[in-house]
Amino acid sequence: MNNPVLTKYILGDIELKNRLVMAPMTRSRSFVDNIPHELAPLYYSQRASAGLIITEGTQVSPNGIGYLWTPGNYTKAQQEMWQKVTDAVHEKDGIIFNQLWHTGRISHSSLRPDNLPPLAPSDIKPNGKVYTSKGWVEYETPRIMTKEDINQAINEFKIAAENAKLVGFDGVDIHGAFGYLIDQFICSGTNKRNDEYGGSLENRLRFALEVVEAVLKVWSSKRVGIKLSPANTYNDMRDDNPKETFAALLEKLNDYDLAYIMLMEPQTDISNLPNYPTNIIEYFRPFYKGNLIANAGLTKEKANYLIENNIAQLVAFGSLFLANPDLPKRFELDAPLNKPNQRTYYGGTEVGYTDYPFLTD
Repeated sequence: MNNPVLTKYILGDIELKNRLVMAPMTRSRSFVDNIPHELAPLYYSQRASAGLIITEGTQVSPNGIGYLWTPGNYTKAQQEMWQKVTDAVHEKDGIIFNQLWHTGRISHSSLRPDNLPPLAPSDIKPNGKVYTSKGWVEYETPRIMTKEDINQAINEFKIAAENAKLVGFDGVDIHGAFGYLIDQFICSGTNKRNDEYGGSLENRLRFALEVVEAVLKVWSSKRVGIKLSPANTYNDMRDDNPKETFAALLEKLNDYDLAYIMLMEPQTDISNLPNYPTNIIEYFRPFYKGNLIANAGLTKEKANYLIENNIAQLVAFGSLFLANPDLPKRFELDAPLNKPNQRTYYGGTEVGYTDYPFLTD
C-alpha cells in the first residue's frame, strides 16, 4: 500500500525519516518535584521511529503549573532527566522537540508555589474542576495579569526555550492551544482586557506573537513550532469569530518562517456553534504558506490523503503512538494496532507507559 506518511521530509533544516509526528501528550507521571519519570527516557526512545517527537507539555516555570505530576524544565534535577531523555532518543536517531506550556487560569492556588490564584488575561473563572492533592476542586477566579506579569510570562517562555536547548532538544513547540495561557489571550471569550493586550483582534494576538518572538531570540525559526486549536471549546473556551481570529493569526505567523504550525481538530461537539470551523486543516490551509501538522482524530487513510494532497506536510498521532511505539512499522506493514488503555493514560506505573508490545514481541 502506498504510504506518503512514510516518506522523508525536510522540516526546516532537519531531515525527518517520515511524516509521522508523536503528538504531545500529558502523562502525569512526574511524581517528584515535577521531574520527568525515571522511565521517560525509555518511553520516548521506544517511539524514536517517529519522524518527530513532541514531548508532553512542560511548564515554563512554577507559575505555569496547572496539573499535578506534570514536568517542568527549570530545575537542575528536571534538566538532568530531560538530558537523559534527549540522549536516549538521539541514540536511536530520533528527533525530539520540547513543548513549552503555561496553563494560565487552568490551575489552582494549591498547585502554585505562592498559593495565590492563577494568572490569566482576565478574571473570568472557568467552569469545571481541577484535580489537586485534596481531590477534585472547582476552578478559582484567576488574577488579572499586570503588564509586569505579562512581561514575566514572556520571559519565562524564553528561559524555557534556553533550557530546552541546554538539555539537548532539537527544537521547541510553543503550546498555544487547548485553552491554556496563550489561547486565553487569543480568544475573545477569555480576554476582556482594554489595554494593548486585549480588545481588538490585533491586540488579542499580541501576546502569542511576542512569545514567538522571545523564543526566536533563542532558537532559529527552523527549530520552532506552535500548536493551535482554532475550534477548541475544552477548558471552557469560546471565541466570537474563530474563523477570523485564527486566519489572522496564521497570516501574521507567515512572517516568522517557523518550522511548522500544528492545527488541532475539535475535540468536543461544536455542532451548535455554526461560526466554528469543523475541518480545521483544510479550512485554514489557504491562510498559511508554511508547514502544517494535522492533529487529532486521524486514521492512516486520512493522514495519507492529507500528505498526498499537500494539505498537511506532517501528521500527528497521540493515542496511537502511545499504544504503538512502532507505529511507522505497523503502518508500513498494514499490521494490527494495539488499542490504547485509557485507564492508564495519566499517573500510574510502567503499565500503559512503557509496556505496550512491539510487533516483534
